[in-house]
Amino acid sequence: MQKHLIIGLGLVGSSLSSFAQQALDTVIIHENRIQASFGKQNRNMQVMDRKQIATLPVKSTAELLSYVAGADFRQRGPNGTQADISIDGSTFDQVLVLVNGVKMSDPQTGHHMMNLPIPISAIEQIEVLRGPAAMVYGVNALAGAINIVTRIPQQNEVSAQVYAGSNLQTDTASGDTYYGWGAQASASFAGKQQSHILSVAHDEGNGYRYNTAYKATRLFYQNRIVLNSKNSIDAMGAYIHNDFGANGYYAAPVDANSTETVQTAIGSIAYTLKPNNKLMIRPRVSYRYNNDDYIFVRQNPSLYHNIHETNVATGEVQSSYTMRKGTVGMGVEYRNEDINSTNLGKRNRNNTGIYAEYKHYFNDKLNAGLGVYANYNSVYGWQAFPGLDAGYRFLPKWKVFANASMGQRLPTYTDLYYKGPTNIGNASLQPEHAKYAEGGLQYNGSILFARAAYFYKNNTDFIDWVRATTLDPWQPQNFQSVNTNGISGQVTYQLSKHLALSDKYVINLQGNYTYLSPVIETPNNAISKYATEALRHQAIASVRSMLWNKLQLNANVRYLYRINANDYTLVDARVAYRIKQFNIYADVNNILDTKYREASVIQLPGRWYTVGVQFNTTY
Repeated sequence: MQKHLIIGLGLVGSSLSSFAQQALDTVIIHENRIQASFGKQNRNMQVMDRKQIATLPVKSTAELLSYVAGADFRQRGPNGTQADISIDGSTFDQVLVLVNGVKMSDPQTGHHMMNLPIPISAIEQIEVLRGPAAMVYGVNALAGAINIVTRIPQQNEVSAQVYAGSNLQTDTASGDTYYGWGAQASASFAGKQQSHILSVAHDEGNGYRYNTAYKATRLFYQNRIVLNSKNSIDAMGAYIHNDFGANGYYAAPVDANSTETVQTAIGSIAYTLKPNNKLMIRPRVSYRYNNDDYIFVRQNPSLYHNIHETNVATGEVQSSYTMRKGTVGMGVEYRNEDINSTNLGKRNRNNTGIYAEYKHYFNDKLNAGLGVYANYNSVYGWQAFPGLDAGYRFLPKWKVFANASMGQRLPTYTDLYYKGPTNIGNASLQPEHAKYAEGGLQYNGSILFARAAYFYKNNTDFIDWVRATTLDPWQPQNFQSVNTNGISGQVTYQLSKHLALSDKYVINLQGNYTYLSPVIETPNNAISKYATEALRHQAIASVRSMLWNKLQLNANVRYLYRINANDYTLVDARVAYRIKQFNIYADVNNILDTKYREASVIQLPGRWYTVGVQFNTTY
């Protein structure tokens, strides 16, 4: 009964936005070349804005993705300490995460993708693109892409936040109560010709079971300098130091005493030239550094100790030209991926990508786009990935859309060269590929927004870690193909607007539903590590309210059912009250105290209580 109730909530709920749906239509999607509004997009996209983010009971940027439809956020530790992200049944290596269009993918392993040095306070919006996105973002966006867009300050502002929480349970080994705490601070300056934002965040706790303590510090800086009406410069720098106990993270149960320290730094600088209102040229250089220090037994580091250091440098030029009926986008990028590892050795490879796309607006009702991304890899040679889309608004509030695309995922260095007691790489691996087609119907009214879509994805040369028997080590192979049929539903209902309540009362409902039916084709009976852990059902329903412009009451329900695994329901809630510049809140995560796992055999925390205070003021 509970299962059917939650699925029903997902079907009749809404995808909440903190603003009216007409305003959502005008939100700009920040792709690297052609930047169109949400209302002119012809793909299944989710947008989570800054005000909506502020209502969620989360402590890290990574945890925000738990509430995105189609995204499967799978934690191994508390507060997003170590987590993977997949989209519509993909593996964690098949999703590309970006910050302001700068790729966060790590050539060592996709496990580092969510080691994000971006504090929540710095985020303007999160854009989730479902389906292969090679035409837009290049390689490794096989199942989709998540672009985290940081905010540009519009006024001088200072904000701070402190919080602490516990499950009120005791560590039987030490006698200490499990707890976690954190603090965040941000300052921004907005002048006529330039703006700056500086953020710092720290999270720390002793975990929720043996050897799951964590400590993470994040630093973020961003500026924009407007030289004149035609020239501007954008720069970004960020760093995270993430230290945690890794009990059961990768080789349970023999890794109960493992520890890991991951340091990630990113930097980018872009110059934008707009000589007129039609042409835009933006060269950008970016750099990503990652250091992964893994100790198998912390009491005896010399037994098995891996240190992986990766350096990724990217240079690119993106451009667009607007004509009377359409926009042309072109770009080229060069990406060098280097690793120096005690286990994987010293390796280097590079990619050269060329983009071309065109968006045509026949009239106010009909638009269509097509494009291609051609990539040369120093190991795998040339490959091309086309894409196309179209949307038609056949009535003022009704629209049909369709798209088709292709994508590629390169094997990581871990896939290729890893050597360990339970995992062995395969240097003969080839890239995996995907073909994707989607069609949908969308209604956009002043109170109600609804969208339904069907998609089909054919994933060939699928890379999965497999073994013949439970006594064998895991090894990646290319031999599988996965054909997935999926449907997604989204409905938005603004209850307070329908009831004509005053502006002092805002009540919105939220829910999304995704159903996946993958068919896995294999030539033998090998045991799969990842292909059979995709979600079959995912339903997300929420109620968010603001009363008297002071009191927030927000609740979120998530139902997840995994293929060949368990199903579970998670309920989270936040109560907050604003007093002048202060916002006092209390969160309860996993109210039902559900016993569940998201990755491997790791049981995740039960009911968790958090209290916090936020401060915000302008100067």
